Amino acid sequence: MAFSFLTQELAIDLGTANTVIYHNDEVVLDEPSIVAVEKSTHKCVAVGNIAKQMQGRTNPGVETIRPLRDGVIADFDAAEMMIRGFIRKVNSNRHFLINPSIKMVVGIPAGSTEVEIRAVRDSTEHAGGRDIYLVFEPMASALGIGLDVLAPKGCMIVDIGGGTTEIAVISLGGIVVQDSVRTAGDALTKDIQEYMRQQHSVKVGEVTAEEIKAAVGAVLPVLSPDEEPEPYKVVGPNMMTARPVEVFVTYDEIAHCLDKTISKIESAIVHVLEQTPPEPYSDIVEQGIWLAGGGALLRGLATRLTDKMNITFHVADDPLRAVARGTNIALKDTEHYPFLMR
Repeated sequence: MAFSFLTQELAIDLGTANTVIYHNDEVVLDEPSIVAVEKSTHKCVAVGNIAKQMQGRTNPGVETIRPLRDGVIADFDAAEMMIRGFIRKVNSNRHFLINPSIKMVVGIPAGSTEVEIRAVRDSTEHAGGRDIYLVFEPMASALGIGLDVLAPKGCMIVDIGGGTTEIAVISLGGIVVQDSVRTAGDALTKDIQEYMRQQHSVKVGEVTAEEIKAAVGAVLPVLSPDEEPEPYKVVGPNMMTARPVEVFVTYDEIAHCLDKTISKIESAIVHVLEQTPPEPYSDIVEQGIWLAGGGALLRGLATRLTDKMNITFHVADDPLRAVARGTNIALKDTEHYPFLMR
C-alpha cells in the first residue's frame, strides 16, 4: 500500500443521536450513535444502523446502549466500542499492511467539563486516534454553515442536537457568550411518548416517537398549506387492554405537546442575547441567527423564533450535518484555527 495511507484523517461529529464521519471531504458514515452489546461477555454485537434496528427488540442476553447522553459520554466502554466499530466500518473497503495513525477532529458540546472533555479524548485515543483535536460544536456548526468565524463580526448559532441545545455568539475565532442546555431532541421525543400515553392511551417506544417527530413534528399549531404534513398513522398497544389500536396523529397535536420544551429553548436563547455585548448584538440583528442540528428541521421553528425575538432566524442548509462539515473544514487546516484543542 502507498505510505500516504499510514496517516488517516477523519472528521467526526460524535452526536447523542447520530455520528457523522467525513474522510477526504466525503461523508463516509452517518449512523445512529448506538451499540448492541452481549451482556455476558460485554462483546460488541453491532453498531449504528444494525444496532438501532435491534433497539427495543433484543433478547435478554443482548442490550442496546446509547453511549452518549445529554451530549456527553455516559458509558465510556460502550463509547469506545462504538467509535472503534465506526472506524472499522469506514475502513471496511480498505486494506492496510499496518494500522494507520489516525488524525481526528471531534466536535464536543460547548458546556463540557474538563472530565467530559477528557472522556471524549480518552475514548477516541483508545479507539485508535493518535493526533486528536477537539472543537466546540457551535464553532464547528458556524464553520459548517459557511460563516467567517475569524472575522471581527458577531454571529449567533443555535444548534439543537439530540442531547443538548448549543447556543453561542462567536466573534474573532472565539465564543463570546454561550449556553448549553440539556433540552433538545431527546426531550422532544419523551414529550411525544408522554403525549401518546396520556391523550391516546397508546404506548410507543423511542423509535416510534422519533418517527412521529420526523413525520409530523411542528412547533406552530397553524402552518402554511405547503408545509402541512399528512396525519401520521401510529399502531401500538392500548394501555388498558393491550389490544392493538390505530391512531392518526396530526402536526397541531405535536405542536401542542412540544410547546413546553420549545419554550425552554426560547428562554435559553433570550438568556444568551441578554448577555451579548452591544457590538456583536447589532451584528446579530443585522444578519440574523442560524439554526442547525436535527431540531432545526421542526416545521415552523424559524418562524416561531423570529416572531418571538424580533430577529430573523435562518435554517442552515442540511442542518443535521453542519457540525460534521465544520469539523471537516477544521481538519483540512488545523494550524489555521486557534480554537482547536489538542
